[in-house]
Amino acid sequence: MRNEVRKLRGLQGLSQQALGLALGVSRQTVNAIEQDRYDPSLALAICIARHFGLTVEEIFHVDDA
Repeated sequence: MRNEVRKLRGLQGLSQQALGLALGVSRQTVNAIEQDRYDPSLALAICIARHFGLTVEEIFHVDDA
């Protein structure tokens, strides 16, 4: 699953650490999500979407294989 987290974080001028603190997760979790190494839970995906004022679908894109 691809995502727009890195781009959105950059537009807000946030570090991975700052975004992690805002979401209640570690910097490493934010990094793993941005690197497409970790798909967040639905609850975390919703938190991310709410943080950026977008829908989950606007941030996370399922790759059609």
